[in-house]
Amino acid sequence: MFMEQVDKIMTQAVQENIFPGGVLLVSVKGSVIFDNAFGYANIISHERMTKNTIFDLASLTKPLATSLAVMKLVQEGKLETDNNLGSILPQCRNTDKEPIEIKHLLCHNSGFPDYRPYYLILKDIPQNKRQDALRDMLVKEPLLSAPGKKTLYSDLGFMILKWVVEAVSDRRLDCFVTDEIYEPLGLKNLFFVDLNSEYKSRKTGNRMFAATEICPWRNKLLEGVADDENAYAAGGIEGHAGLFGTAQDVNSLLTKLLFTFHGISDSLFAPELVRTFFGRQEGTDWALGFDTPSLTGSSCGRYFSRKSVGHLGFTGTSFWIDLDRFVSVILLTNRVHTSRDNVKIKEFRPVLHDAVMRDLLDKGIL
Repeated sequence: MFMEQVDKIMTQAVQENIFPGGVLLVSVKGSVIFDNAFGYANIISHERMTKNTIFDLASLTKPLATSLAVMKLVQEGKLETDNNLGSILPQCRNTDKEPIEIKHLLCHNSGFPDYRPYYLILKDIPQNKRQDALRDMLVKEPLLSAPGKKTLYSDLGFMILKWVVEAVSDRRLDCFVTDEIYEPLGLKNLFFVDLNSEYKSRKTGNRMFAATEICPWRNKLLEGVADDENAYAAGGIEGHAGLFGTAQDVNSLLTKLLFTFHGISDSLFAPELVRTFFGRQEGTDWALGFDTPSLTGSSCGRYFSRKSVGHLGFTGTSFWIDLDRFVSVILLTNRVHTSRDNVKIKEFRPVLHDAVMRDLLDKGIL
């Protein structure tokens, strides 16, 4: 059986409670060679995971929505990665945020802190005033270092990037990426859930959302709404989290980017622009909005080339693309269901990726 060991590893992961359920999709040169669902989407209702299950992608929002929105605006000549915030956002002028450049935000060396529990304040503010309140807090947030001097993975930087995208495009982030990227590619299962309007029911035909945690402050099991507290409190649409999707649509989007990187396709982005965004930035392990393999202990394991890009999501999601070998591995799980205290996936990810790559090498596919 092709990838029999990989199948066993995923099955065992469910049995060992590394996650209640997941979907693993592997593609090589644009062809899906493994796509299977394991375990449960909801262990309380005993709903099985399926290949069509929709996941809270968490921080995959950063590369797959916000960074691509920035890329699209650069493509259109409306933005440059060396533009600073003072030239885009009037609220940042004459503050310590003014010299921060777009590229600093994309590769996490803007000086912003990693995280702040803004939701504790936002939840007590009327919904229609929360966005302004959040942006006011971001402008007033003290920087931890000067822009470009220190790398610190930051949700706050991508909240700012959402603001930038909306200011430049004059459209809300979700509308912009849907109209300009997802719909042209025929991706119907990548979307944000707007908590301020009616949204899709948890089940639509054979589709369903993977449940995440039982949230202490929301006092309920989360399904079909952003697990991330700040994204939820801000209305569900943020630059750092809030995107939902299936493994198949994530793969379709990544395949498009991979082919564009190699000059095989360029209908949405210029190949050189994708190469720029996929390139590791000087002095950091980050590309522009995308992670790259660390020298030791990378979640993508030992076999992905240094010329790879990927990202992790807090809810148990990830993707890695080996740009040299045309390999994409998408692992979507609900590891926070029912508690975010389950962190076993950290050790599991490199084991899985090593097993996938060994199988591809042993079969002579790579």
